[in-house]
Amino acid sequence: MPGATILDPTGTKLGRREARVLRDADPWGFILFARNIESLEQTRALCDALRDAVGRDAPILVDQEGGRVQRLREPLATNWSAPFDFAEAAGEKAAEAMRLRYQITALELRAAGIDVDCAPMCDVRLPETHSFLHSRCYGTEAGRVAELARAVAEGLMAGGVLPVMKHMPGHGRAQVDSHADLPRVTASLEELDAVDFAPFRALRDLPMAMTGHLVFDAIDPDLPATLSPKVVQVIRERIGYDGLLMTDDISMKALSGSPAERAVGALEAGCDLVLFCNAPLRHRARVAAAAGPMTAAAETRAARALAARSAPPALDIAALKAKLSALLNG
Repeated sequence: MPGATILDPTGTKLGRREARVLRDADPWGFILFARNIESLEQTRALCDALRDAVGRDAPILVDQEGGRVQRLREPLATNWSAPFDFAEAAGEKAAEAMRLRYQITALELRAAGIDVDCAPMCDVRLPETHSFLHSRCYGTEAGRVAELARAVAEGLMAGGVLPVMKHMPGHGRAQVDSHADLPRVTASLEELDAVDFAPFRALRDLPMAMTGHLVFDAIDPDLPATLSPKVVQVIRERIGYDGLLMTDDISMKALSGSPAERAVGALEAGCDLVLFCNAPLRHRARVAAAAGPMTAAAETRAARALAARSAPPALDIAALKAKLSALLNG
């Protein structure tokens, strides 16, 4: 079985030593950042090298939400406005506009060799939502967020890219940035169930999802969601999600302990895969060794997810952009 990790390459090319380390680590998939991307030809070559290193058609992920969280930019891919602003401007046409926008995004990613996008965002924007998440959300009501997140997922899959919904079981109440600190949510389980969990429950059929690094006092006041068996049980049972569950990047400062300890804790909590990024090669090797191979249950969920991955359709991006422009401009 592949390793229970998703790892990133260091730069724009894969050196011999790094390829050997990644071959031994055998991560289930890879993730790219802006530092890995210079041109379409170079990015495709890097994706090919990563897949060659593990000897299979491993999924390659990226964060291509649009707005400030967008790893591929012009001329490689369309520079989009922030999702919240885009949806607000589209008004009643937002669902169809988001569907078209993310179908275009998927085709652009596929052209670069990438086949998984860490979107849609299912977090509900609330008055207390930290600014790092504000413009990345799709709306302020659970129903609208669910509707637009469904449109995003459909657009991505129509373009041959798997969606990863995030951040389970809901990051909207976080008042600090989990990249730098550990958020704590004091809302009751009833409040969480009615608002935060609702979009994830509506999209529980999606193939992949990502946890968030935040503490929910009503569920487990001692451990952040990524490391909490109690929170993962809520995700699996109360929300009803049985897809492939990966962590957010465990190198983020919201978590404590060594990267290897975090990886083991996340897997023991019930996550299927550990995402580990932006670390020296030797640290990636240690995390992969600590994580070990995927469990049989995780492998079954992974196979189900990959079965939903389709070849990119022969569609004209320019025609889709014209359709989107006509939709938005009447």
